[in-house]
Amino acid sequence: LADTLVHTAEVALAASLEALLGASNAFDERLHLSRGQIGQQIVAGRVRQLTSGSTLLNAAGRVQDAYSLRCGPQVHGPVRDTLGFVRQIIAREINATTDNPLIFGPGEALSGGNFHGEVVGMVMDYLKIALSELGAISERRTFQLTDSKMNADLPPMLVDHESDAGLNSGMMMPQYTAASLVLENQHLSTPDSINSLPTSGGKEDHNANSLTAARHAGYIARNTAHILAVELYVAARALDIRIRENPGFQMGAGVRTAYERIRAAVPYQPGDAWWAPEIEAVKSLVMDGTLALEDFQA
Repeated sequence: LADTLVHTAEVALAASLEALLGASNAFDERLHLSRGQIGQQIVAGRVRQLTSGSTLLNAAGRVQDAYSLRCGPQVHGPVRDTLGFVRQIIAREINATTDNPLIFGPGEALSGGNFHGEVVGMVMDYLKIALSELGAISERRTFQLTDSKMNADLPPMLVDHESDAGLNSGMMMPQYTAASLVLENQHLSTPDSINSLPTSGGKEDHNANSLTAARHAGYIARNTAHILAVELYVAARALDIRIRENPGFQMGAGVRTAYERIRAAVPYQPGDAWWAPEIEAVKSLVMDGTLALEDFQA
């Protein structure tokens, strides 16, 4: 799931960037090569692919955007790098011998500590922090999409028309939901592997708490899927309104693919509605990888 979330977050970043008429220069390959961070370079390249052919980018004439857009590769990139490290460690552990004692031959029974779960606990904590950050920056983009001071002349809260503001709440409640889940993730991402209590009469005097770390990582992953679903749902609505007002605008090829998959599941609704079922439908697309576009090539 974490791998799917990383790919999907890049799609969400590209969709929000287009909906907000973002500046493409922050994703220029030369910028990212100059830093040398591999994950960052991959994310920037993915955004360039997903937005290929877009006429929405740079349409506002801004020199630079807020961090959640401009620094997307610098935040999503370390998440990619961390996930690669976690995958490597867990793959080694799955294939490890962790019994105690270990028998190496006749009369050779060695008592040791290969059973200790510190390696799992620590990388689950790393994964928790990484996914929590992926959700946090996603929610900031959702906030931008709904704030009329930041969304490049879209209606406040993405109500259908400016005249509906104050009467309808638009995407206010979905943004509340994303913010609440981000706060929960921030609490859950506190490291579990640093917590230990002695057991077995003090013989087991340092424990890894790795199962708790793994369980919390699962909670954070599911919360992050919901946060990304909110961003994608809100970005699709913003793109609808933007292109309705400016019919000449064209989405990038990858963003259009994601948009069409969302709209096949949940058609645009102009007025206020019970948004939860529609966001759950988009969350299902996130969870099953439909919106990850992992093999997309411009």
